[in-house]
Amino acid sequence: MTPTRTTVAVLSVLFLIFAANAQEHEKRVKKSDLPAAVQRTADEQSKGATVRGYTQETEEGKLEYEVEMTFNGHSKDVSIDPAGNILEVEEGVALDALPTAVREGLQKKAGAGKITKVESITKQGKIVAYEAHILTGTKRSEAQVGPEGKALDHEE
Repeated sequence: MTPTRTTVAVLSVLFLIFAANAQEHEKRVKKSDLPAAVQRTADEQSKGATVRGYTQETEEGKLEYEVEMTFNGHSKDVSIDPAGNILEVEEGVALDALPTAVREGLQKKAGAGKITKVESITKQGKIVAYEAHILTGTKRSEAQVGPEGKALDHEE
């Protein structure tokens, strides 16, 4: 193969890999596109809330759906598997409402950055982490701590 053909072949393979990975990003869907079990769970979880939208995505090779809503003035996103089981709930929390250790742990991770939003992450009915959205100049980032305010071994 000539160097030009090799380059084209390599670029073609890279494009196919990129295209396959791009399919794993979330995609907006209508409620009517959700499986019946997911619709039921979404309806139960969104009682009293304003639904902002629904998405479908593949996380670690597994299909999941998310209902994004506003509940009592804060965000609440519920991830649901195709059978209607709740996988995760991310819910907005006021920084000053956090336990002191959690607030201090997030502020330490934020450093000179400003914490713009905090969410609790709940799995199997139990808070497993708190996640802060941080703005440092024009750079946005996220940081997590466990329910006791300590660093996590892995991100939730």
